[in-house]
Amino acid sequence: MWSMLYPIIIIVAANTIYNICTKSTPNEMNSFAALFVTYIVAAVISFIMFFVTSKDKNVFTEFTKINWAPFVLGIVIIGLELGYIIAYRNGWKMNTVSVTANITLAVVLIFVSFIFYKESITFKQVIGMFLCAGGLVLISI
Repeated sequence: MWSMLYPIIIIVAANTIYNICTKSTPNEMNSFAALFVTYIVAAVISFIMFFVTSKDKNVFTEFTKINWAPFVLGIVIIGLELGYIIAYRNGWKMNTVSVTANITLAVVLIFVSFIFYKESITFKQVIGMFLCAGGLVLISI
């Protein structure tokens, strides 16, 4: 049970702090300068945590295992971060932007998982999509 619960706790806690920080990014600051600082901090912490958590502590061995995903992830994370910064600067409220983005993402991922990973779409998921759409209407009124 805990192995299923603690990652969600980490995600929710990190996302909460993430939205607070993103909304608090100074409007006068260039978005890409803010992202540069963000990723310098993330790179340093990731590098340190590699040595804390790795058994053999050989970073070069790990780099031989790399594929396309970390490179593309780096690009799309910039899009994710930039999208939130722009949304907040354009007047989105914290209590609606994340909900809207996450509901839309959940619906998109149902179809992505069906098309690319051959996961099934259940009747409950279809009902859930309609309920989510209704929720989006309700929070935007």
